[in-house]
Amino acid sequence: MHEILRHLPQGSFVLDLGSGAGSFNATLYPIFAVRLDLERPPNASERNLVQADAASLPFRAGSFQAVVCNHSLEHVQALDAALREVGRVLKRDGGLYVAVPDCTTVSDRLYRWLARGGGHVNAFSSLWDLVSKVELNTGLRHVATRPLCTSLSFLNSRNQTSRPPKKLLLVGGGSESVLLLVNVLFRLCDRLLGTRMAIYGWASYFGVVGEPVSTELWTNVCVRCGAGHPSNWLILYGAVASGRLFHSYSCPACGARNVFSRDDRYRNLK
Repeated sequence: MHEILRHLPQGSFVLDLGSGAGSFNATLYPIFAVRLDLERPPNASERNLVQADAASLPFRAGSFQAVVCNHSLEHVQALDAALREVGRVLKRDGGLYVAVPDCTTVSDRLYRWLARGGGHVNAFSSLWDLVSKVELNTGLRHVATRPLCTSLSFLNSRNQTSRPPKKLLLVGGGSESVLLLVNVLFRLCDRLLGTRMAIYGWASYFGVVGEPVSTELWTNVCVRCGAGHPSNWLILYGAVASGRLFHSYSCPACGARNVFSRDDRYRNLK
C-alpha cells in the first residue's frame, strides 16, 4: 500500500476499510486516515474511528484520495455492494490497495481451522476472478499484483489477545521459535519441491499508483508482526546477520529476529 500512500498530496483523506483500529501507521505520511469497521474496537479512543457498514459508507462521493482494504474484504458480507461504495467515495484519480488471502493455501486453511472460520465469509481462490470483480464494481483499472508470503504470525502466542484454542498446541502453542522452524520447513519445501506452503495471498493495486509496483515475491515476513520486506532492501538496510547454519535478520518494524531468505531463489513461486 505504501506505493500509493507515499505519493499522496499533503492532507489527503485515506479510508482504511475494515481496519479495526488501523492497518497501517498513518503518521509516516502527511495524510488523514479514517479507520472504518462494522464493530468499534474495544478501548478505542481515536476520533477518526467510524463504525459503519462497508456496503453503505457514510461519506460523500469522491471524499478520499485512496482506499486501503488490507486483509478485510474476506470478512465483508455484501462484497459487490461494498466495492461499489469504494468506487463511489474514491476520487477519480485515486488509488485502491486490496490484500486478501488465497483460500487454497496451507496458511489460510490453517487459520480457518483454528479459528472456526475466522470470520472469512468470502473465499478467494483465483486472483483474476478477484481482479475482475474489483474492476467491474469500482470502475478502477488493475495496475499490478504482488503475491504475499506468510509467516504464520497469527499463531504467535505474543499476538494472542484471548485464550488460544487447544489446537494451537499442534504448533508448539504458538511459540515463536517453533513458528520460525515451521517457516524454514515451508520455504525448503517450496524451494526444493515447488510447493506453495509459504504463500498467503495477493496484494493488488488499482487506479492511480504513484510508482511502479514490484511483483516479486517477498519471502521475508516477520514471524511476530507480519511485516514483509524485500531481501535486497534488508541487506542494504544492514538488518541481515550471518550465522553458522543460516542468515537471520532483525525486523525493521518490530525488532524480532527472523530467518533470512533470498527472494531470487523463489522466482517461480506464485
